[in-house]
Amino acid sequence: MNGNEYIKFMTQEFTSFIDSTSEERKTRRSKRRTEPSVYSSKWLGVLPFALKSVMRKDSS
Repeated sequence: MNGNEYIKFMTQEFTSFIDSTSEERKTRRSKRRTEPSVYSSKWLGVLPFALKSVMRKDSS
């Protein structure tokens, strides 16, 4: 993704966020809080994901 595409994407995301109502934002926020997060990603970051993808790539 080059710089122009990234700026276009971020602009679209920002405008969709601004155009949404405050109730929609509150429900989205509460839904995100109630969903359980993946333990390995929450506590260890991207490293477990990277190792899993490398292991899958090597076994294929």
